[in-house]
Amino acid sequence: MRKFDLCLSSEGAEVVLATSSDEKHPPENIIDGNPETFWTTTGMFPQEFIICFHKHVKVEKLIIQSYLVRTLKIEKTTSKEPVSFEQWIEKDFVHTEGQLQNEEIVAHDGYCTYLRFIITSAFDHFTSVHSVSAEGIVVSNHS
Repeated sequence: MRKFDLCLSSEGAEVVLATSSDEKHPPENIIDGNPETFWTTTGMFPQEFIICFHKHVKVEKLIIQSYLVRTLKIEKTTSKEPVSFEQWIEKDFVHTEGQLQNEEIVAHDGYCTYLRFIITSAFDHFTSVHSVSAEGIVVSNHS
């Protein structure tokens, strides 16, 4: 089976919720495949966004490019709607002065239809998420 980036908008993924939105840096930038664009948080934490795959997938590896994120929690669900999330991964990021954080997470039991990313703390008042890539396979085209 072909593995590819499940999180690209060109593959049908969609950001269905984000707790903050700046019109210059909308949440759709996370999945547009362009590392130059990004979503920025505003002020307080936690901040979160939810990615819908519109199909049942198995995520095997996540790559997150961000700036100033300290702690990220990732939850998943296999529901048809973004409900009943279960805690899946929690990761402390390393502070990278003046450059993007590039975190690679090998995922186990990554069956899902939605992923919820929760930034619980940061190294500053604002963070940015430049891209989320999810390497994996499509299990079924029905969510």
